[in-house]
Amino acid sequence: MLQKEKPHLVCVAPRWSEQHHEMALAALRAGAHVYLEKPITQTLAEADELIATARKAGLKIVVAHQMRLAPNIPALKAEIHSLIGELLEINAHGKQDHRAGGEDMIVLGVHLFDLMQYFAGEPMWCSARILQGGHEITSADARAATENIGPVTGDDIFSQFHFPGGVHGTFRSCASNRDTAGPWGLELVGMKGSVKVHMEMVPRIYILKSNNWSAQGKTDEWKRWSEDPTMGMADADRGFARANARVVDDWLEAIATGREPVCSASAATKALEMAMAVFAAGLAKGRVEFPLKNRQHPLKG
Repeated sequence: MLQKEKPHLVCVAPRWSEQHHEMALAALRAGAHVYLEKPITQTLAEADELIATARKAGLKIVVAHQMRLAPNIPALKAEIHSLIGELLEINAHGKQDHRAGGEDMIVLGVHLFDLMQYFAGEPMWCSARILQGGHEITSADARAATENIGPVTGDDIFSQFHFPGGVHGTFRSCASNRDTAGPWGLELVGMKGSVKVHMEMVPRIYILKSNNWSAQGKTDEWKRWSEDPTMGMADADRGFARANARVVDDWLEAIATGREPVCSASAATKALEMAMAVFAAGLAKGRVEFPLKNRQHPLKG
């Protein structure tokens, strides 16, 4: 098809990333712009090659991190300082279901890492403690995921990131934490308040309304963000089809104007790099610096 039809646009749709690199590279070499499901690839080296190939050919790659283009996410970024003051922390957690730990992080955590960088910039370092069955992981604990997304490890992950300007971030995935944490998403903590982002194709955003301390204690209440531009949005516009359409519309505009897409391959690679850093830091039982020097998968030695 690539040789005979010579398409201008190619969508690599499988959520299993085993062949993302091979499929996307073939499309780029045939002269096509590429839409890729997340995670972009299984290794940073594969993602680096796709980006270099696309840039050399003047082609655009987008990755399905749809939440970045949900209408209320850029609106929240524009108003974040007025809502919570100076950003201090971003705390994220996955679905923490049967995939809790490494698989949860690769399948869904990359969405969270993408938004963490959207709000806080590129991380500077990462540290992590990863447990498997109650013990700290070693390379021998690497295993195949239930989907073809590369090796994973750990059933209990707690990781920390340091972002520019003194902003700290965390990512947690542990099945026993699921009921306490609630829906998967992230919380942005500022000097004046907090915002919670419950992850959906169009996230639901909540603002912490803080009350003063009294002799009986303190009662804080989370309320839907009243200025959310998606309040009242029709269900059809909140689903996968419209979310993907927003990414495609931006991709086509980027192709026409020569700019980078909002959901770019570079942004997706940086999200994947945060996940790889968690594995690397967990194995090292220490801190790793960005950008990662090892562009292969840390669980493959």
